[in-house]
Amino acid sequence: MKAPLQWSDLRVILALARDGSLSAAAQSLGVDQTTVSRRLAAVEAALAGRLFLRERGRLLPTALGETAIARAGEVESAVGALETAASASGDAVAGRVRMTAVPILVNQLIVPRLGDLLARFPSLQVDAIADSRDLSLSRGETDIALRFARPESGSGLCRKIGALAFSVYAPRGADPDGLPWVTYEDRFLHFPQARWVAANVPADKLARLRINDAEGLVQAVRSGLGLGVLPDFMATRDPALVRVSPAPVLHRDLWLLVHPDLRQLPRVGAAMAWLAGLPAQLAREAAPQEPAA
Repeated sequence: MKAPLQWSDLRVILALARDGSLSAAAQSLGVDQTTVSRRLAAVEAALAGRLFLRERGRLLPTALGETAIARAGEVESAVGALETAASASGDAVAGRVRMTAVPILVNQLIVPRLGDLLARFPSLQVDAIADSRDLSLSRGETDIALRFARPESGSGLCRKIGALAFSVYAPRGADPDGLPWVTYEDRFLHFPQARWVAANVPADKLARLRINDAEGLVQAVRSGLGLGVLPDFMATRDPALVRVSPAPVLHRDLWLLVHPDLRQLPRVGAAMAWLAGLPAQLAREAAPQEPAA
């Protein structure tokens, strides 16, 4: 008699489908690659068919694999709903909440100010996930997402919580008129910062360096390689940088997303309220300080 499939088996199927390789799935599951390979073989034996084929280094699902992935997703949603219901039985702000955003928002906006939230709720634990991908709320990859762009579709609830200002910065002590402009490589010309540079800076004024990451652009300006359009929330706090535009040259909207099943959980609600208050906190940080009496 064949052993029945377990939830742990279905998690392996989902990880392989989402990550595309044995090694990546093993990393996301926190196990070794041999364990993932052994579990996949056991599932395929139980179902009497191949679930994945290897093509150009990636695992692609077969027809049976597609069916298994869909059914595993349904089980994942059911398990998540059960865990949510169990968590909601209490009203204390306690437990773990996962929040994700692009690296510059996590590393430069969220983490430096996170101490206030953790101090307010001693039993709250936070996973701050810096990822350039849009992690899925519906698949349970994150609880809350902070994004620059409003999603066109999806099962999450979203609301605009404010806008972040971007200005032109130079390395402190340098002559801005003698510096070229550092901008993003062509794949990222859809970024508002890159579009602003393309519309306002002649091609012969561009630096020979192109960047594909916001924090890399900050480092380039800090290192004296040129001018750049940078977020005020980070650059104004950096003593190595100085703003050279009289005012922000653009603003980017900030959107807060959450799965509908999670928004009523006290720990998620507390984290959402804190994230939603970040634009107002930035405004307070930027306001001139009254001199001491």
